[in-house]
Amino acid sequence: MRKYFSKIIATFLALTVLLSTFSFNVEKHFCGDFLVAVSYVGSVASCDDVEEDSCESKAIEASCCKDDAELIKGQTQIQKSSVEKITFIKVATAVTSYVFNSLLFQDLEKQFVPHKFYIPPKLFFNIQVLHEVFII
Repeated sequence: MRKYFSKIIATFLALTVLLSTFSFNVEKHFCGDFLVAVSYVGSVASCDDVEEDSCESKAIEASCCKDDAELIKGQTQIQKSSVEKITFIKVATAVTSYVFNSLLFQDLEKQFVPHKFYIPPKLFFNIQVLHEVFII
C-alpha cells in the first residue's frame, strides 16, 4: 500500500512540474459585448465563420467584432534545491534519530507459550452439583 501511495505522489508531482512549465495562448472572439468563440489551440473563428445568430443584427459590421488574445506563460526556470554544507551537528542529529527510531520500533522476540495448544479435558458431570457445593 505504501509503495503504491509513493508512486501516486511521485506521478502527481511530476505532472505538476510538467503542467506548470506549459505556456499556451487563449484567443477570444467578441461580437459586440458577447463572447462568441474561444480557442486554446489555433486561431479563433472570425465573424464570417461564426453562426449567423451570434450577432444581434444579420448584417455584421466590422467595428462590432473584436479579437482578444491572452498569453498564459508558464515557468521558464525550475528552481533546484541548493546543496548545503554538511556539518557535524546535522550528521549527529540524523544518526541519533535513526538509532532512536530503530530501537524504538524494533520487533520484540517471540516468546514460547507452552500451553498454547493445550486442550482441556471434557467434563461429563457438573462437579458443583455432584458434590453439592454452591456459591451463595
